[in-house]
Amino acid sequence: MAETKKQCTLKTRKFMTNRLLCRKQMIVDVYHQGRPNVPKAEIQQKLAKMYNVKDTTTVFVFGFRTQFGGGKSSGFALIYDNVTAARKFEPKYRLLRQGLVTKVESTRKQRKERKNRAKKLRGTARNKITGKGVVKKVQ
Repeated sequence: MAETKKQCTLKTRKFMTNRLLCRKQMIVDVYHQGRPNVPKAEIQQKLAKMYNVKDTTTVFVFGFRTQFGGGKSSGFALIYDNVTAARKFEPKYRLLRQGLVTKVESTRKQRKERKNRAKKLRGTARNKITGKGVVKKVQ
């Protein structure tokens, strides 16, 4: 079944340059007639090309919902000025999706033991055990 790849069109609206967070943010409308949906990676690459972004890891796309009846999806996109700004302002789960950080694997028992040790402490001593409030350097 040699079917040609159907095209999709991207249009952005409500574009805003957010200097405080070092990013451009916008709503993205994806028109994809004849296709069930469009992968985020493809949307990411097309946005990077539209806005002349060299590193596609600084383009974050999320929250896409397909309109009833298909053919159109809408979502949100953030384009950061650089990777360090993205690491600073993006939530950890989106950095994980993008592959900019690795997930710290720990067992359920380890998490429970850490929680119970933290119950016995207060203030900065608790923060040292839980890892909260401690500034970690990112490579």
